[in-house]
Amino acid sequence: MTETRRYHVGTRADAPPAPTQYTPSPFKKGRPPEPLHFEVNLVAEATGRQKKTGTVQVNIPGFSPLRLYCDEQTPVGDDTAPPPLAYFCAGIGFCLMTHLTDIYTARKIEITSLRLEQRVRFKTNLSTMRDMGHTTEGETEMVETHVLIDSPERQERIQELLDEAEGACMAHFALRNPIPWSTRLIHNGVETINREG
Repeated sequence: MTETRRYHVGTRADAPPAPTQYTPSPFKKGRPPEPLHFEVNLVAEATGRQKKTGTVQVNIPGFSPLRLYCDEQTPVGDDTAPPPLAYFCAGIGFCLMTHLTDIYTARKIEITSLRLEQRVRFKTNLSTMRDMGHTTEGETEMVETHVLIDSPERQERIQELLDEAEGACMAHFALRNPIPWSTRLIHNGVETINREG
């Protein structure tokens, strides 16, 4: 089977990511009621056309490192793996579902079924940039989440479940709140950009 016909998402990696520009933080167990601080580390590289590979790991003990594959659709890519925004959108939905399931299990809330449907809208001028030479710009316009729960529990308890899950979901927090960010560019071993906001 040719490379363009095989589709890759991810496999367990043999080793954790090994960044060269920063030192990953060691995991430090929190003491209740203090919050747990942790990080997710990623090292990724471009491997040809739009193909990317990356090793990612949550630094909490018990999480294995993963080798993930990424691509874009034809004609710019070869459609051999999910695009970056698919991972981004799936991560938002899966993170909220993790908190929903964790909370209803801990609170002994009876759930018959849980389903999430989500739409994320984006805007880009990438296609016209290629044709007309414009500067590339993009935006995330909105995230629309539908949580479908069947349960014999009273309505208020299920509403409280969603409220708590949304408040606990780190991905949803990042969507609803400005968070610190920084970007560095290392060109031929020399830092040429260092900005933050």
